[in-house]
Amino acid sequence: MRRIGRILVTFLAVSGLVFLGLIGLGAWLAVHMAGGDGKDIPDRAVLSLDLDAQFRDTPESNPLAQLSGERSYSLRRAVEAIDRAAADKRVSGLFATLGHSSLGLAGRQDLRDAVTRFRAGGKPAVLFAETMGEGGSGTLDYYLASAFSQVWLQPSGDVGLTGLWVESPFIKGTLDLLGIKAQFSGRHEYKSAIDMFTETGFTPAHRENLGRLLDSWSEQIVAGIVAGRGLPEDKVRELMGKGPFLAGEALAAKLVDKVGYRDQAWETLVGIGADKAEEIDLADYAEHMDRPRGTKVALISGIGAIHRGESHHGLEGDGDFGSQTVAEAFRDAVDDDKVKAILFRVNSPGGSYIASDTVHHEVARARAAGKPVVVSMGDYAASGGYFVSMGADRIIAAPGTITGSIGVFTGKVVLDEFWKKLGISWDEMHRGDNAGMWSANQSFSPQAKARIDALLDHIYADFTGKASEARGMDAARMDKLARGRVWTGADAKQSGLVDGLGGWTEAMAQLRQVAGLKADEPLTLVEFPRPRKPWEVLIESLGGESVAERRILARLEPLLDVLAPTAGAQLRAPDLRGPQ
Repeated sequence: MRRIGRILVTFLAVSGLVFLGLIGLGAWLAVHMAGGDGKDIPDRAVLSLDLDAQFRDTPESNPLAQLSGERSYSLRRAVEAIDRAAADKRVSGLFATLGHSSLGLAGRQDLRDAVTRFRAGGKPAVLFAETMGEGGSGTLDYYLASAFSQVWLQPSGDVGLTGLWVESPFIKGTLDLLGIKAQFSGRHEYKSAIDMFTETGFTPAHRENLGRLLDSWSEQIVAGIVAGRGLPEDKVRELMGKGPFLAGEALAAKLVDKVGYRDQAWETLVGIGADKAEEIDLADYAEHMDRPRGTKVALISGIGAIHRGESHHGLEGDGDFGSQTVAEAFRDAVDDDKVKAILFRVNSPGGSYIASDTVHHEVARARAAGKPVVVSMGDYAASGGYFVSMGADRIIAAPGTITGSIGVFTGKVVLDEFWKKLGISWDEMHRGDNAGMWSANQSFSPQAKARIDALLDHIYADFTGKASEARGMDAARMDKLARGRVWTGADAKQSGLVDGLGGWTEAMAQLRQVAGLKADEPLTLVEFPRPRKPWEVLIESLGGESVAERRILARLEPLLDVLAPTAGAQLRAPDLRGPQ
């Protein structure tokens, strides 16, 4: 009965997409019969960029966003588009709006670098912000804004340069009140994810680790503002953490260039009258870029928490890191004779040790098969995220990337006293001394605890041993850098945990180098596994995918492939879509 239900869901989903496809076909015909789609790049254009929009690290689109008209960008394609526009004579400038960006520090740094390169070509880059803060910290937003050649702030806005702040909850006291015991063990003192259950505040090691992260990030932010705004370093350090600054104060401190409204900022860039430039969204400009035809490179993405099995995706376009999916992508790339190298994008805080080891093995197999692997780290590549990265030919991290965390932890909460408070009793039967070791109704026995310690010691030794071999360090040096400690990309570069600093552009440059290609060699990035089509995302999200469903989809795929482009033309309006 369940299979019938899921097949019915598939049928309804496919029927709906066919209907949308017919609507899209009609709209496409109407537009093109009327004389074109109007999306050609004008002779004089200003690129617009909404920095408050969603920036995706994965190349997949968001079907819900397409339906709702929500703007989104692919970070990689956005960087590529800005770099391409710097040399495009039709593009006279870049205009960005900013309130509060959802980008992490690494993503902001990638965009900042692209804007800096754009400005180096002699073209203006103007940013307008209604505010950068408004009741919250605007420090990272201002850091991003400072890369632009001119910064405008609305008169009612402020610059929330309030500094950096971290705080963490500790629930040990609550667990004690409820009669819940937390039994967690880690390797070693810096593996602080378990502290919220076992401590009432920061341990000395936890405080030391977070303190260095804050120091490194602060150094990077100050340096970026100094470079972008041309202010003395001591002046920026004096201002750092003293906000929020009212518009007039920000102007007097030279944190912004102009106080005014969006239309005023826009007119300074595009001009007025008949000769004014036309606006084209960066996403639409990216769609017009000629796809380079050159050496084929496999682009594999490892995004989100690492687990065994296939990656799962939802209608929101967010995915996770399934080792089976990523491992198969590596195998397919190795088997493809046309693929000369692999670019592995990792943005993951970690997860399963087993799953991480599976992917680590596939990276080694790819290299052994003569396919160089370069890792590009996003905001996070820590714990398992570092495990899957460390065997690559080159590792490129952003200065603000969180990486390292070479360690392991495990454990459970014990609820036996908690159940008594609720008047609930449990009984059990078992065969085997450790049969119930993971039960939440009893504490670890001495023999079970011994097995856990053996497991943790083995994983830590395996992790550090493989890291030592990959990074060419002796065991003592690696243990000092490991022990669960996290590092910024900048500090990881100094210690030898990564090879270089930068974003997508630097990763591509390093890939050409390790593959023995010319510095200007065109690269054709091909996604492995192939990007899923919107109707595949919808079906997976609505009802999963059984064998019966796959058979139905296989029969309908030719029809859906024909309809999908026309449906996309209708659902992704020119000024709302993001580059894929």
